[in-house]
Amino acid sequence: MSHASVSTSGKRPSGLHGARLPKWFPWAAAAGSVALGLGISAAAGLGSSIQWALIAAVLFVLGTFVIAARVEGRRQAKDRVATSAIWVAFIIAVIPLASLVYETVKRGVKVLDGYFLTHSMGLISDTEPGGGIYHAMLGTLEQVGLATLISVPIGVLTAIYLVEYGRGKLAKAVTFFVDVMTGIPSIVAGLFILSLWIIILDMGYSGFAGSMALTILMLPVVVRSTEEMLKLVPNELREASLALGVPKWRTILKVVVPTSIGGITTGVMLAIARIAGETAPVLLLVWVTNFINTNPFSDPQGSLPVYIYLQFANSGGSGAAYDRAWAAALTLIAFIMILNLAARGIARWKAPKTGR
Repeated sequence: MSHASVSTSGKRPSGLHGARLPKWFPWAAAAGSVALGLGISAAAGLGSSIQWALIAAVLFVLGTFVIAARVEGRRQAKDRVATSAIWVAFIIAVIPLASLVYETVKRGVKVLDGYFLTHSMGLISDTEPGGGIYHAMLGTLEQVGLATLISVPIGVLTAIYLVEYGRGKLAKAVTFFVDVMTGIPSIVAGLFILSLWIIILDMGYSGFAGSMALTILMLPVVVRSTEEMLKLVPNELREASLALGVPKWRTILKVVVPTSIGGITTGVMLAIARIAGETAPVLLLVWVTNFINTNPFSDPQGSLPVYIYLQFANSGGSGAAYDRAWAAALTLIAFIMILNLAARGIARWKAPKTGR
C-alpha cells in the first residue's frame, strides 16, 4: 500500500492546506486603516481625533473581511472579523481609561507632596495657593471604614443565608429587595438618611450619617458578590464535611467560607470602590468643612469627593484650586488602587492550598 500522500515526518503535505494570510497581516491592516482614516479625515476637514479613529476602526474590520474572504474564504474571514471586532472593542474601552489616568497623573503631580497630604485647607481660601487634603482624606477613610464595618458582616451573613439556608417566601423577598437596592441612586440613599437621621431624629450632620447612606449603596454589592462566590463552592465539599458528622454551621465556617474567601474579598473591595467616590450623599449628610474633624459621630467632616467638587466649583478661575482638585483626584485613584492590590494579596493568602 502506498503512503506517498503522507510525508516521512507524518505531516500532511502543504498542498492540502488552503491559502493563509501571513501572521503580520493584522498589523499591516491596522496600520493601513489608520493611514486611510487620517487621510479621509484630512480630506473631509474633520478635526476630531475620535472621528478619524472611528473611521479607522470601521475600515480595519471591513478591510480584514474583504481581504480574508478573497484569500482564505468566507468562513475564515468571519473568524478574523470577530477577532478584529474584539480587539477594536478592547482598544475603545482602554483608551478612555488610559487617557483619564494619564491626564490625572499629569495634572495631579503638580502639588501632590508631603505637605499637601499632611495639611488641611484651614484658614486658606479656595482661590489661594497652599493647603492640602488631610482633613478630606481622614474623613473619607473614616466614613468608608464605618460603612465597611456595618455592611460587610450584614452582607456576608445575608448571602450565607440565601445560599445555604434560604428557602421559601422569605428568601425570595430578601433577594427581591437586594435587587431593588442595587439600582437605588446614591442621591435617594442620601435623602432617605437625611429625612430619617437629621430631620426626624435631629441628630445633625456627621460622618456617621454619611456612612449610613454609603452602607445602603455598599450592602447589595457585598450580598450579590458573596452570594455568587458561595455558589461556586462545589457541593461535594459540603457533603464530605457533613458526612464526617461536622455540623452545618461549622461546615460553612471552616469549609465554604475559606474556599470562597478570595472572591468574597474581591467583592468587598469592589463595593468599597463603589462608595469611595460618592459625592451626593456625603454632601447632603456630612456637609462641608475645611478643618480637621477626627470624630465621625459629631459635626461636619471633610471628604475627598466633596473636596474635589468644591475645588472645581469654587475655584473662581484660580489655577491653585484646579491643581488641588487634580491632586485630590489622583489621591483617590491611588487609594482605590491600593485597596485592589490589598484585596489580591489577601485573596492569595487566604485561598485554599491546592496540590496534586
